[in-house]
Amino acid sequence: MPDWTYHPLRPMANAVVGERRAQRLALRLLGGLVALPGGGRVIARAFDHPELPAEWAERFGATVPVEVARDAIRVLPVQGAGVVEVGPVGRDDVEKVRTAARERRCRVIALVTDAEVGVELESHVDEVIVGEPVDRRYLTEPDIAAAVTALADPVGMVLATPEVLIAAGPSWFNRVIEAAQPTAPPPPNLRDVPLDPRRWPAWCWGLLVGIGMIVAGIGAAAITLGPVLLWYDRDYLGTDVDGLHEINHHLVHFLQHDRITMAGNMIAIGALYTGLAWGGIRLGRVWARNAYLLSGLIGFPTLFYFLVIGFVEPLHVAVAVVLFPMFLLAVWHKPTRPHWTVPPECPEQVRRRALVGQLLMVAVGVGVFIGGVVISTVGLTVVFVPTDLQFMHTDAATLRAANPHLLPFIAHDRAGFGGALMATAVAIVLLGLWGWRQGEAWVWWTLLGATVAGSASALVIHFFIHYTAFIHLLPVYFGSAVLAVALILARPYLTYRAE
Repeated sequence: MPDWTYHPLRPMANAVVGERRAQRLALRLLGGLVALPGGGRVIARAFDHPELPAEWAERFGATVPVEVARDAIRVLPVQGAGVVEVGPVGRDDVEKVRTAARERRCRVIALVTDAEVGVELESHVDEVIVGEPVDRRYLTEPDIAAAVTALADPVGMVLATPEVLIAAGPSWFNRVIEAAQPTAPPPPNLRDVPLDPRRWPAWCWGLLVGIGMIVAGIGAAAITLGPVLLWYDRDYLGTDVDGLHEINHHLVHFLQHDRITMAGNMIAIGALYTGLAWGGIRLGRVWARNAYLLSGLIGFPTLFYFLVIGFVEPLHVAVAVVLFPMFLLAVWHKPTRPHWTVPPECPEQVRRRALVGQLLMVAVGVGVFIGGVVISTVGLTVVFVPTDLQFMHTDAATLRAANPHLLPFIAHDRAGFGGALMATAVAIVLLGLWGWRQGEAWVWWTLLGATVAGSASALVIHFFIHYTAFIHLLPVYFGSAVLAVALILARPYLTYRAE
């Protein structure tokens, strides 16, 4: 489990099953996941674990007791350990250590007090040490700077004790690896971008996509609050705004509510993409490029919802045609040169509060994704939820009878909003998973901008048209409140700067 579940949920687990049992269950659960085919690779990719430097591969790890050796040997290499030292190993522990080391993915060292036990183990582990080991530095405090300093000495091993791993959490190895990663500051800025677009860096194209989404969202909102229908809308429907009023006097407001929420979500996506490009990809963050890529791979294909709906929105197509090539240029290559520095560690209590915020952010992102799936499904099938029809005091059959093109027209907005919501959710989840690092103020401002754009637009338009059914707005109320708490808890950590 990652730090953002380990620390926030640890007190609850300790209270329910006891501290020792909770630790063993967590280790055993992760060990079971790693043991699955490809499990270790999936965990490393899903949680963006950095690679262990080659010079640390046989020097950096942990020392563990025999009773947890099997799970530790499975789990710790995925977390970033290159060595696992097991001991002390007695005669009764030989078979346990043999079994634990059988499918090892790191160097395993057995500490024994009896030379005969060492003979029994020497063909099953990488090294056997009889008596007290030399050239070892055992870390007893989860101090990142101390670990990096110890590893700077090329002589001997640096091993974390169980107390360090219990206190610091599963990401301790990753934090040490990142703290020692060489970088090449300062990052490039707009003045460094050449005039020839063929030589523009990927982050520049990503920035243009983000700005383009913001401009498109503002444009969509202006159209919705102005003429409502463009010429191709009137041609498709065979009527104008007055005609829609004659069908149902709530219909125009309903269309405005769908389109303003969509516009707000477009601005939110633009804020997320702008932040990922400027704050992440520009600084060489591979995870930011991957988050950008995965979000876009969800969002852009929703253009093809028209194959189910039957209505093609020319402006939607035009925006996608313009932005998609830029999106490809933004994500085609991974960043290669890191341009950031790791600041000194902030107080642990600041980090712990931020981990609660991270858990909330990821949870809300998952909820938003599920909401996007539901809204897309509704748009592609029944079009309306019950509260929609209650607001308009009508039913779908009446609207279809009044104008056979009306339901596909509404379905396009509804399903498109669901698809955009899924793309937004992916970016939020991955920012929460991968971007929650001390001093990354751009992550906080990016999420704040996306939250305000998405939540405020939805709430304002619903209250403006008096569509205030509590059950309909409950997800917005709840999600906005949780996001606000997450951002409040995380702000001191994400914006932290050492004095």
